[in-house]
Amino acid sequence: MSLIVQKFGGSSVADAESIKRVAKRIVETHREGNEVVVAVSAMGDTTDDLLDLAHEVTPIPAPRELDMLLTAGERISMALLAMAIRSLGYDARSFTGSQAGMITDAQHGAARIVDVTPGRLREALDEGAIAIVAGFQGFSRESRDITTLGRGGSDTTAVALAAALGADICEIYTDVDGIFTSDPRIVKRARKIDRITSEEMLELAGSGAKVLHIRAVEYARRHNVTLHVRSSFNYNVGTIVYDPQKLPEGEESTMEESIIAGVATDLSQAKITVVGVPDVPGVAAKLFKIVANTNANVDMIVQNVSAASTGRTDISFTLPKDDGQKAITALSNAQDGIGFESLQYDDQIGKLAVVGNAMRTNSGVSATLFEALYEAGINIEMISTSEIRISIVTRADSINDAVRAVHTAFGLDAEDEAVVHGGTGR
Repeated sequence: MSLIVQKFGGSSVADAESIKRVAKRIVETHREGNEVVVAVSAMGDTTDDLLDLAHEVTPIPAPRELDMLLTAGERISMALLAMAIRSLGYDARSFTGSQAGMITDAQHGAARIVDVTPGRLREALDEGAIAIVAGFQGFSRESRDITTLGRGGSDTTAVALAAALGADICEIYTDVDGIFTSDPRIVKRARKIDRITSEEMLELAGSGAKVLHIRAVEYARRHNVTLHVRSSFNYNVGTIVYDPQKLPEGEESTMEESIIAGVATDLSQAKITVVGVPDVPGVAAKLFKIVANTNANVDMIVQNVSAASTGRTDISFTLPKDDGQKAITALSNAQDGIGFESLQYDDQIGKLAVVGNAMRTNSGVSATLFEALYEAGINIEMISTSEIRISIVTRADSINDAVRAVHTAFGLDAEDEAVVHGGTGR
């Protein structure tokens, strides 16, 4: 008997008919002799609708109460899904994150899992039931409050449960047939990837690919959980995300032969430029300590060569738009102490990244990337690299043209258009 953890996203349980279809799929897995645990997201755009409602009530919702509100979406879908499974003649029991043993820190809106104690789930499985768990949420022993894991947190819930229960595989069901070489909503001829390493997936997720949450990939890699990303709208084999260093003895890696595994884009970033920074030791440390104290997550950093006449330089960096104003306020308050001249804020940028393990051993990737952008008339504002990734920043309104041009330049286009089965992309 295998233990399988399945996660169904909002588009997969968007309405009553979708929930009934998912229930049949879960029952089929159970009938095959498997123990089944399911993590489920809120229905459709429920989380966004609740966020909109909160901001209609108050411009700045209290974090604790916002978590209480947002977790309602997953509780609704978990209960409805359990009802649908019971109507098919099978025992199903729904659990909130706290009931399922998802223990987190006390950080509202972006809590991190510190422990998983799935005793009640194990009891339900031992009694032959299917366990349905509300994704995205947990419980802090420190504050004794309900918490949420941040957007995409249901993926992390599923992976954490798979690790704690020793599951054979964690299946992530979504509205596309797997992981593609780019977002098929933007690049119509994106190609499905059969297998991708967790290292490549980490880079893609960190660069804006939304099919898997980056914390879920990190957790899976750390705890040796194999992921299978597939569609809830058909029975096709999806994409396996694996760690080649942890393959069973005698099994060889079947890494994609393409130099580039995928192209990701991100429109959620903003750019801050600190103008006229004194080019002396310790100033950059002071700047980024101030930013760090706002809990902003800095991504790309570029420092210009200092001007000989002034001894000053400019430092630019990107961070999430949601953190932009906090960082600007904190830096402005420290301007006199640090001595920089001014701040510039730009939230109309887009980030594009090409990712591939084979970049380590193949030359010419940068040349192909920059030539493709040049031919498409795309101007590059910032560049950063890792061993298997090259990222650039350009204008937000040109990012879709940029990703299509780069995707074609690296020979990633498929013969047929990719199918997106559902979801609004909201």
